[in-house]
Amino acid sequence: MLHGERGADNGGQINHAPIATFMARLPRLTVPGYPHHIMQRGNNRQPIVLSDTDRETLLGLVMENARKHRVAVHAYVLMDNHFHLLLTPDTDDGVSQMMQAVGRRYVRYFNDSHQRSGTLWEGRYKSTLIQTEAYLLVCMAYMDLNPVRAGLVAQAADFVWSSHRHYIGSSQDRRLTPHALYWGLGNTPFAREAAYAEMVRSGLAAQQTQCITRATLHSWALGDAEFVAKLQSLTDRRVTESRPGRPVTRPPKPTPA
Repeated sequence: MLHGERGADNGGQINHAPIATFMARLPRLTVPGYPHHIMQRGNNRQPIVLSDTDRETLLGLVMENARKHRVAVHAYVLMDNHFHLLLTPDTDDGVSQMMQAVGRRYVRYFNDSHQRSGTLWEGRYKSTLIQTEAYLLVCMAYMDLNPVRAGLVAQAADFVWSSHRHYIGSSQDRRLTPHALYWGLGNTPFAREAAYAEMVRSGLAAQQTQCITRATLHSWALGDAEFVAKLQSLTDRRVTESRPGRPVTRPPKPTPA
């Protein structure tokens, strides 16, 4: 286990925040106070929900266990064979404890409800640490646009099972915790909702979508070069893509005189 001093994202600066446990079996980087993009797929990309009751149950378990383990839920989208969450934990193990509890309880419910047995998830969930200023709102839009990219709806506002409608004022979900960057979009609820709706309607550049997708699939940190370098200085774990044959190294500790 590697720990630093508690801190939070401050304009791309890292104040020696704690780095959660990571091992060969669980190569994740978790820092309290920073947003994390989470994705969990169904085994062999098979459906994880078969009805709206399933969706309500899964979302309810997410929110219940987020509260229990001190994790703020900023955004979500529930697809048929996977789901995305945007979370900020208060502790270094909050996300892992939350996801373990959701995974176990939902599998029991799903198997019992649909007369099946065996695994439901495709391995362990993916987790990407995000640089707040540069990527939090972009990641929210990426999640909201997932049903559009999948061809399920023409626009994000038409999809019921995401947090998008909450942020554009079409519905309310008091279980969500809007991030400070969302509040900064306007001085009134209407202004914030209009600004966010327009940002999502405008879509993302192909490079932005590809960058988030690659970071998510590989659990790499998502941020600018300075942000990634500061993270890398805190851990031997590779936090982003590197060239083949060029392993991440850290400078040797000074030898005591």
